[in-house]
Amino acid sequence: MLFQNRLARLALAVVGTLLLGELAVRTTAEVLWFQEVGYLPLLLLRMGTQAGLWLAIAIGSAVFLLGNLELAERCICPDATTAIPASDRARGAGVSVGSMRLRVLLPVVVVLAIAISLLMLHYLQIGGSFFRTDWSLPPAGSAISVPGNPENYTLPTSLGERPLFEVSFLRRLWQQLTTAAVSTLGAIAFVMLVLMRHRLILRAVAVLLSIFFASIVAANWTRVLLFLHAQPFERVEPLFGRDIGFYVFKLPIWELLNFFIGGLFWYALLSASLIYLLAGNSISQGKFLGFSYPQLRHLYFLGSVVSMMLAVRHALARFELLYSARGVTYGASYTDIAVQLPTETVLSLIAASTAIWLMLRATPLLGRRRILGRSPWVGLALYVCALLLGATLSPVVQRVNVQPNELDRELSYIERSIKLTRAAFGLDAIDVQTFDPEADLTADDLRRNSRTIRNIRLWDARTLLATNRQLQQIRLYYKFPDADMDRYTLLRNPLAGDPTTERQQVLISARELDFSAVPAQAQTWLNKHLIYTHGYGFTLSPVNQVGEGGLPEYFVKDIATGAEAGDLETASESIRDSIPIGLPRIYFGELTDTYILTNTRKLELDFPSGEDNVYTTYAGSGGISVGSLQRRLLFASYLKDWQMLLTRNLTPDTMLLMRRNIKQRIQAIAPFLRFDGDPYLVTADTGSAADRESQNYLKWIVDAYTISDRYPYSDPGKYTFNYIRNSVKIVVDAYNGDVTFYLADPTDPIARAWSDIFPDMFVPLDAMPEPLSVHIRYPLNLFQVQAEQLLAYHMTDPQVFYNREDQWQIPREVYGSKVQSVKPDYLIMKLPMEKAEEFVLLMPFAPTERNNMIAWLAGRSDGRNYGKQLLYQFPRQRLIFGPEQIEALINQDPIISQQIALWDRQGSRAVQGDLLVIPIERSLLYVEPVYLEAESNSLPTLVRVIVVFENRIAMANTLEGALQAIFEPGAIGVDDGEDLGLESSTTPIVRPVESLPEDTAIPSLPDNP
Repeated sequence: MLFQNRLARLALAVVGTLLLGELAVRTTAEVLWFQEVGYLPLLLLRMGTQAGLWLAIAIGSAVFLLGNLELAERCICPDATTAIPASDRARGAGVSVGSMRLRVLLPVVVVLAIAISLLMLHYLQIGGSFFRTDWSLPPAGSAISVPGNPENYTLPTSLGERPLFEVSFLRRLWQQLTTAAVSTLGAIAFVMLVLMRHRLILRAVAVLLSIFFASIVAANWTRVLLFLHAQPFERVEPLFGRDIGFYVFKLPIWELLNFFIGGLFWYALLSASLIYLLAGNSISQGKFLGFSYPQLRHLYFLGSVVSMMLAVRHALARFELLYSARGVTYGASYTDIAVQLPTETVLSLIAASTAIWLMLRATPLLGRRRILGRSPWVGLALYVCALLLGATLSPVVQRVNVQPNELDRELSYIERSIKLTRAAFGLDAIDVQTFDPEADLTADDLRRNSRTIRNIRLWDARTLLATNRQLQQIRLYYKFPDADMDRYTLLRNPLAGDPTTERQQVLISARELDFSAVPAQAQTWLNKHLIYTHGYGFTLSPVNQVGEGGLPEYFVKDIATGAEAGDLETASESIRDSIPIGLPRIYFGELTDTYILTNTRKLELDFPSGEDNVYTTYAGSGGISVGSLQRRLLFASYLKDWQMLLTRNLTPDTMLLMRRNIKQRIQAIAPFLRFDGDPYLVTADTGSAADRESQNYLKWIVDAYTISDRYPYSDPGKYTFNYIRNSVKIVVDAYNGDVTFYLADPTDPIARAWSDIFPDMFVPLDAMPEPLSVHIRYPLNLFQVQAEQLLAYHMTDPQVFYNREDQWQIPREVYGSKVQSVKPDYLIMKLPMEKAEEFVLLMPFAPTERNNMIAWLAGRSDGRNYGKQLLYQFPRQRLIFGPEQIEALINQDPIISQQIALWDRQGSRAVQGDLLVIPIERSLLYVEPVYLEAESNSLPTLVRVIVVFENRIAMANTLEGALQAIFEPGAIGVDDGEDLGLESSTTPIVRPVESLPEDTAIPSLPDNP
């Protein structure tokens, strides 16, 4: 026995030492990394808060729970009857529940043991949920696609295409059955252990619960800090008249405290009851003699606190009605306020009264007085009756009183939900204007809007990426993960020597290094961490120009073809003067998922040059020194990579660059923010010494959001949040890894709170260097969320909202051979009634179950107009063609559809690109590029451009030709296509637009699976 005890203590000491060692390694590594990126104070405050909360809750909970068990043990008497005065025993007093024989005692003990096991399971599940956090912005719903995450945004499969019996159903059923079986077996085992060794088991559970409680509270460190630095929203909700800041900052902590304290005392009550019931070998004796006065006072006290926590829970539940989904809209409805609110109030009062009664019973002087009564069952009966009455009355009132008169009953609550939902998603700041398209657009109007015409997008990210992967990857290990829309001030026509400058819309794409594409034989540890360290260069393409053979034109492309090694090829010297290029090494990007070691005895692969490679050594400011043996040992342990310790290629100057993926990097620094799914690359000379020294001007810009799910009356719709603001812009240096957080919306209370918590973290947006600030844009994910919420919440009249008279939907379009939802487009255009072109994000809307266009939303990105939105609504009495109807016109026209069918022959396919809806003056122009690509080798080439205006549709080789065919048909030769040799014709085809009914859909095309 002595040997076993020593062995157990030794094993415990070894495990404890290993855990402490791992904690020390992780903490030291994190401190060094945060020190390197310049945010060490943020880490120290976060770790201090988490450690302080964990230790305080763990120690406090363990002391209380173990102390409670010790107190219960001390209250046990060898013979329960001797603890009761003889006078009381004579009249039967002193025993609360009387004696229990085995047939009653055993079920009671089993129920209590099961209750404890369920309590443990409950807290275990809650604790686990806090460690499965997704730091990206929640999906914006299936109606809108997002670049980079198409799998989350595809259209749902129609019911007819779904299998009747899915494998996923069997998998879920098996998981549920397995979970239920494991839980049942666990509960049975726990009951058996309690019956055999209840003292040991109850103490072990107390320690485990203390750890669970501490972990749950520590995981809520962000809420605790926000609670301590709460900011007012300066807007009150209409039911209780409280500032919204109370619900966002304060209420979650009060609920957390109630959850924590209630759990503590529930376990204390259940475990103490078990100890008393099992005392004196009651199970083996077959009888429980009863509770003594000290035991009763102990249980009364614990029951009093449990009852008070129940009262607080019901009081807090009154506020939770503001998030009710019972009524026709989100938030407290008629039934919630008329029935549920009084019910929660009454339940809270009953529980509080019971708590006071139990507390008085627990006092030594008042506990025996007859005036207090002898049983708490009266309070319990009242509580159960009120609970059942509320549960029964709510559906009755909803069905009998509300539903027959729903509009009258819910009108004011619908109005509340509309107002607060619009405020929470920023919809109330949208400027709504009427737009009545006219049919009098002329060639002169096009000339006056020539900048808009010159920036009509003929290439999108998908087609450019397909071309880049064929022509610009250069080596297998390079990859273009994304292409981003932006605008740069360039010469209007650099290829023709035109000296006029203007901002042009371009697609920029980073050439990153993808180590997974390196041949398997070369995927060694040395290559992974010392040789293949970075990507190189980028491509820059105008969205409106077409090169030889119908391929995209490139302003910037290739590697090492310039006068200097490592230079990128530019279309002209004027492009080189307009766009900073330098030596564009990408050490931090979207594909940089591995750590690397620089300044080693091995040179890094820089870029290929012909048949050879050029090598370099990292000279940036990023990285952690690992030249010493201690540092190497530390990070070998931290990264679980012992080859770092064994390699002989490191030097005293070796630096470790880790967390090079920009998303992981910013998530590690600011886990309390949510991030846009589309970081975009910018090349800009900010004038900093680091940029000039390294000749690297590449930066990543990431939009970050503050969100909450606690905004009263705000309908979350399909999302997990009901409040969102784009409060932060993040800039990450692609070479040094420097991260800068810019406060973009200082009016946001959540952002103000974080700025108060971390005063040195955020920089005012005005401090962003001008070469960078001209590239900020309206964030894509925020725009998508607002657009989807606007489908219903553009209606501000509660009666119209209730009837859904003006419900909208996202229109659909053809892309390739698939039908997809229209996605927002970045365009350079002149908004109606504005004087100059600007960079905007555009989204059209259609009425629900209809295909005509009813409105379009614009998000502005330039200068003082940044962040503003305009909603242009069309008159309902007019038919304005929507994207789906335009697609139907194109595919139903016998000449144009015949041409597309001829291209769709074996070995090649025609791809209809994004349909653009472009407002010009007071008119609408529809433009759709058509690409041709081989099925075996996806290299899309632009073969035609289709333009639709009013009652005319034109298809030509170029955009200029199609526009000229419609607006200046006399200037060029045009034909109706009847007598042309379609495959070889370069003559524009102009066709009349046949009238379409409003509900015309895209014909003969499958939905996107």
